[in-house]
Amino acid sequence: MKKIDRFIKKYNHSYLKLANISSIDQLKINKLYKTILEIKKKNKKIIIVGNGGSAAIASHFSVDMTKNSKIRCINFNESDLLTCFANDYGYQNWVKEALRFYSDDGDLVILISSSGKSKNMINAAKFLKNRKNILITYTGFGGKNQLSKYGKINFIVNSKNYNHIENVHQYLLLLMVDLATKFKS
Repeated sequence: MKKIDRFIKKYNHSYLKLANISSIDQLKINKLYKTILEIKKKNKKIIIVGNGGSAAIASHFSVDMTKNSKIRCINFNESDLLTCFANDYGYQNWVKEALRFYSDDGDLVILISSSGKSKNMINAAKFLKNRKNILITYTGFGGKNQLSKYGKINFIVNSKNYNHIENVHQYLLLLMVDLATKFKS
């Protein structure tokens, strides 16, 4: 039991340290909040995409942002869309191609990749580089990574623990939903 207790204590301490919003993150959160208000004002939408657990986070964010904050938000979690586009364009290009079909100039795009190395997200980010979209990234593993090179705002969790990274991403994204809901402009 002592090993389990130590593991839980260490796990909790590590997570709480990562979830602490630093002054740098506070500035990024404020900047993203203002960007979201502009998106709403201009009647644009948010598109959010992730793989695996990050796809579930994207779905949760998308529904809450649309329902609670009244800001249009979509995600690409439909199995028929994903499998069709992956089959036709290759898994590494399905997000890029979905964005080609569904994004409009001025839309905000959020890409989530815990490692920052997901080829489908990197290819989507490269595609957005030459378009009139705003890109926000959520990654982990600390420091710069391939995906974060492309974002206007990058949230990077300094951890290699996927569960911690994904939980911090969800925490930060749902904070954004609550801000947009409570402080509507």
